[in-house]
Amino acid sequence: MFQAKPITFQLESSHVAFVALYLQGITFYHYTALLWFDPNSLVLSNWQAFAQEFLSKFGVFDTVAEAKKNFFNLQMRNDKQFTTFIVQFEKDAYKTGWNYNAL
Repeated sequence: MFQAKPITFQLESSHVAFVALYLQGITFYHYTALLWFDPNSLVLSNWQAFAQEFLSKFGVFDTVAEAKKNFFNLQMRNDKQFTTFIVQFEKDAYKTGWNYNAL
């Protein structure tokens, strides 16, 4: 993601700041708590530390199981475009690790 704009995202802290713009709910509150109470935290300036912190606290524990669940619950809805369905299908299918024949 950050390779698309290497000048904009030269610093790891810019990676963190960009992603922080999209935090919501409890993840946003955790981020703001770090800003207020631990402004020198490595999590706020180092992308790997940030990713590890937030994935360990808020990430999906078993991404394969989550993808399989999503895959089996996937439905083509009347209010969605077919391409949306295909993209979601491919995303979850890839995460399951199943081969083409299994799908």
